[in-house]
Amino acid sequence: MAALPENVRQAWADRDGPAILATVDADGTPNIIYASAVGMSGDGRIVVADNYFDKTRKNILRGSRAALLFMTKQRKAYQVKGVLEYHQSGPVFDSMKKWNPPKHPGRAAAALQAETIYSGADRIV
Repeated sequence: MAALPENVRQAWADRDGPAILATVDADGTPNIIYASAVGMSGDGRIVVADNYFDKTRKNILRGSRAALLFMTKQRKAYQVKGVLEYHQSGPVFDSMKKWNPPKHPGRAAAALQAETIYSGADRIV
């Protein structure tokens, strides 16, 4: 697992709009969602709240790799690729419940363990 470098953490703090999360099913068919309920765990993993996942949840639970794309206010794109862990309890879940809007169910927290990170076409990690 690659730690998010400081410049990526700063870009995350300066993000604009929802993130886009992509997973794949057992047949390799991609599934892409807008994720607006997002945060960062204490150890620097990007976390997406499972508010209304269906296909995404199934893909995560079967071990899908994932990619998450976000943009900064300066319109600079970052893509984080790795594996998602699905937390229904524990510190990551508890943290998500603090920032997830109360109007959403927050069934679980999907934490992305970064393996590779890109800014545009440039590989950062």
